[in-house]
Amino acid sequence: MTNSSFLVSLLGSMPRSKKLLTAKRKFNKGNLDFNSYHQILDEETKYVVNLQEHNDIDIITSGELNRDNYVSFIAERLEGVSMMSMADMFDYIEDKQGFEQILDILDVPAISIKNAICTGKVKYNKPLVADEMIELKKITSKKIKATLPGPYLMTRSMWLPALSKQYYDSKDALGEDVIKVLKQEIDTLYSLGIDVIQFDEPVLTEVVFSEGKTRSFMCAALSEKKDPTEELKFATKLIKSVISYAKDKGILVSLHVCRGNWSRDESILLTGPYTPLLPLFEETLPNILTLEFSTPRAGEISSLLSSDLIRENCILGLGVMNPRTDEIESLENILTRVEEVLRFIPKEQIWLNPDCGFATFANRPVSTMDIIDKKLARLNEVKNTLRHLYD
Repeated sequence: MTNSSFLVSLLGSMPRSKKLLTAKRKFNKGNLDFNSYHQILDEETKYVVNLQEHNDIDIITSGELNRDNYVSFIAERLEGVSMMSMADMFDYIEDKQGFEQILDILDVPAISIKNAICTGKVKYNKPLVADEMIELKKITSKKIKATLPGPYLMTRSMWLPALSKQYYDSKDALGEDVIKVLKQEIDTLYSLGIDVIQFDEPVLTEVVFSEGKTRSFMCAALSEKKDPTEELKFATKLIKSVISYAKDKGILVSLHVCRGNWSRDESILLTGPYTPLLPLFEETLPNILTLEFSTPRAGEISSLLSSDLIRENCILGLGVMNPRTDEIESLENILTRVEEVLRFIPKEQIWLNPDCGFATFANRPVSTMDIIDKKLARLNEVKNTLRHLYD
């Protein structure tokens, strides 16, 4: 990359076609052979990559097309982890009434969303995303980013006490094995020459903004509530372990945080500035903080960039597009947002991206390929305009 200012990258997930979803179901049931399924998967991955390259995205992502959602796919990859639907989990949930209320509020059918649950000792069995990256390197010569669920998200979403306590005394003990798994994955990605590793930790905002009143369905497996301070301390330990490990190898590490990405109804998504998460960001200090900022729900940019440590050490992956709307954000509004950030950090420390992925769950994409194409074209226009203005 000859120009390091205003780099553009996506957050990961892209919509899957009905053809691919049908093929995946048949493959999982043994009704479609490996080669036939992967031929369809490879075709759609090439389409996603071509879409990014056509719009001059600087760092390419795979689209996560082989994953059923952003975290539960790990059940196919790790020993000691089982895939369970929310309906399957219901018998093991202690607060059944609260669980049902959350599903009702969020308009999520209990049968449609699946989760990876710890049902044994967790061990690295197959690479989590390295196979995606091997295929991705075959079809693009650009720099690439591997997107992974973060260690806190994995630990918290997998912990279902009624089942998991048969194998682990505590969630903390499970977290230690999750760290081991992710370090092994980092080793594999390092050997492949991956340019950026992104760890997704959307559940952090649920810790600090839900005020103990609700749990997003991302964490519905939990039957215990810790004090937010204690929970953030636990999250910081896990996240710092994997970020430090990857940074020591010379890999650029991104930490992605948003406020939920499963509904177009903004009123049910979390609201609040990043201020409560500043200590965690400062302690873990990723190379890139990739954050939601396109909606007022994310608070003021100054709430983040008031930190000297973050300004001096982190690139800001600035969320300038809402993946849940059909509206194509205006060039003028995005430029105004970027100019606000330029008051705090130089152009080389600003990357541009959507707030989140375009298809958090395989069966519930929040956008269409046509809209995505238009949004990516606007991102490219923004980048070119900014480079013309500031280079």
